[in-house]
Amino acid sequence: MSVKKVLLLGSGALRIGQAGEFDYSGSQAIKALKEEGISTVLINPNVATVQTSQGVADKVYFMPVQPEFVERIIEKERPDGVLLSFGGQTALNCGVELHRAGVFARYGVRVLGTPIQAIIDTEDRDLFVRRLDEIDVKTIRSQACSNVDEVRQAAVRLGYPVILRVAFALGGLGSGFCDDEDELLAQAEEAFSFSSQVLVEKSLRGWKEIEYEVVRDCHDNCITVCNMENFDPLGIHTGESIVVAPSQTLSNTEYHMLRSLAIRIVRHLGIVGECNVQYALNPDSEDYRVIEVNARLSRSSALASKATGYPLAFVAAKLSLGYGLFDLKNSVTQCTSAFFEPALDYVVCKVPRWDLSKFQGVSHRLGSSMKSVGEVMAIGRTFEEAMQKGLRMIGQGLHGFVENKPLSFADIADELANATDNRVVAIAQAMQMGYSVEQIHSLTKIDKWFLYKLRHIVDIDQHMKEFRYLSDLIVDMDSSEFAELIEEPCFADLLREAKVYGFSDSQIASAIGLDATLGREEAVLKVRKWRKDLGILPVVNQIDTLAAEYPAQTNYLYMTYL
Repeated sequence: MSVKKVLLLGSGALRIGQAGEFDYSGSQAIKALKEEGISTVLINPNVATVQTSQGVADKVYFMPVQPEFVERIIEKERPDGVLLSFGGQTALNCGVELHRAGVFARYGVRVLGTPIQAIIDTEDRDLFVRRLDEIDVKTIRSQACSNVDEVRQAAVRLGYPVILRVAFALGGLGSGFCDDEDELLAQAEEAFSFSSQVLVEKSLRGWKEIEYEVVRDCHDNCITVCNMENFDPLGIHTGESIVVAPSQTLSNTEYHMLRSLAIRIVRHLGIVGECNVQYALNPDSEDYRVIEVNARLSRSSALASKATGYPLAFVAAKLSLGYGLFDLKNSVTQCTSAFFEPALDYVVCKVPRWDLSKFQGVSHRLGSSMKSVGEVMAIGRTFEEAMQKGLRMIGQGLHGFVENKPLSFADIADELANATDNRVVAIAQAMQMGYSVEQIHSLTKIDKWFLYKLRHIVDIDQHMKEFRYLSDLIVDMDSSEFAELIEEPCFADLLREAKVYGFSDSQIASAIGLDATLGREEAVLKVRKWRKDLGILPVVNQIDTLAAEYPAQTNYLYMTYL
């Protein structure tokens, strides 16, 4: 195609809900453009990014991603096209304003990838509902409002509880649930400070929240790359929730119903590149509602790319230039087509991290507005393993789901019913106190499948505590007696089971009381020696064999299995 110079709008300054994930997207887009010999001009005021590093983009402007600054750069650089989908909500909003002001038309700049009207259709909540009504896709009963009086009338018409959503906003900014008029008016005042349009929706709190990452090219070829499920039910922003990929609790019928709907939606809206479709699914039936469609790369896109090994941002940039999915190869695996839908034989958990304790007076309650400042991704063969790895990785003093320093909760039932940043710890402590899965489910509305898996971790931990006598015996034992003791079938089998389900050597040492006898460091080394003596080791040898057979996929294999 005739594009020789492309302007890429970055994500702007670091903020909650818009940080490293869009640096990843922008960097991948620049890489794809340079591979085609296209000159890249980047606008991004954030110097703490990879995409602004020397040698990545051809030109970098450390300027705000705002219409007046972008127009001056367009006037100077005269790009042939512009990419709006790789800088999050900031870039998207800026692009819409430039289009409406006639800047793109005035300077002959083509919007590459998803047409600007499709972006407007997904961002304007009223238009979005009307567009999906055209293809009989269910959306949440709602009304777009432009002032507080309209908000009040809409809430009365829909019936409380309702949720307010802000148009053209990121991370649930200004949104919130309202159970009565007083809460509604307070939330509306905040919402209108961020946008001129607010959507009043009927609350579906407690439904499952499901997402699909969808890719479409300009030839109408369409695939779903990854689907994800929130650990928490609807009512907690997806950025605040633990997210599991692929979904674990959907039936085959539910999975394919939502997949087919996502493809219909993306085709109808005319999106080119990558997008994210979010659903609310009734846990007691196959009833659903579409929450929103993000016609851009998002936090979920970055997670899906890492989870599946499918370079969504790279492929989306190529598709924006007019390529078809059939023209491209997966640049990670080097052997599969971009038309190939990844099949995961492992489980991925995204665990958010909060730093709310740094701020005085801030509420620790979680809701529809995002507060988390980062997240980690863990991979395991089972949900339990991935979950425990993720909790260890967030760097907030957790060793996993169990064997953590207990927290003091004034009312554990209230802590479960009203989610905070310590909800996972509260669930673990409730289970150890004797709360049943049914009781926890009734308070949290978390799917019982997840709770039974967490109960399994607690059961293994309690079983290991039965071997606390080891910590007293090993001090006076000789080597032959010790070797015979640890090879006891019950203990060896339990140790293997614990490792399969994500227990660290530190957790095991704590569970059997070794850390109290030997000290933490020596106890961990002792457990590690036991494992090696019993042949309880990771699958590294298997990976080495696969890597030798498929050298082009070595990095992907190690990323997936370790």
